[in-house]
Amino acid sequence: MGEKPMDLVEQAARTKLKERGVEISDIADLVYYLQEKYHPNLKIETCVENIERVLSKREVQNAILTGIQLDELTEKKMLDQPLQDILMKDEGLYGVDEIIALSIVNVYGSIGFTNYGFIDKQKPGILEKLNDKSSGMCHTYLDDIVGAIAAAASSRLAHRAQKLE
Repeated sequence: MGEKPMDLVEQAARTKLKERGVEISDIADLVYYLQEKYHPNLKIETCVENIERVLSKREVQNAILTGIQLDELTEKKMLDQPLQDILMKDEGLYGVDEIIALSIVNVYGSIGFTNYGFIDKQKPGILEKLNDKSSGMCHTYLDDIVGAIAAAASSRLAHRAQKLE
């Protein structure tokens, strides 16, 4: 059974991630960070495999496109106040970005919530870079989306490993 070809929505979501400086390998590093302790023989290829499956889900693609669009509109100062300033500052009490991220996390069950909460607090790898406000770019949604993709891929990996053990 061959792989299905990517449709336009999936291609657009993947392109947007890349345009915003996020590579699959960056997300794979996050999955590895989350799972290496539980899977001593974990290979980065396995992390990538699970990310690819997460990215193939329409809910995930929609979240990516929506979140990145809002970040881009914020950078272009195209939002009304006070939302413009809230998103540019990524204010702590603004939680809609996390809600979109949770729609991704939810695809693979409740373990994803724990993974997401942990990685969102730690901000390793690409997440630290995306949270750097000095770049002038807005990643209010993207950092949470990337963390959620990693958390969902980690959850998928954990579920699959459980069935094998």
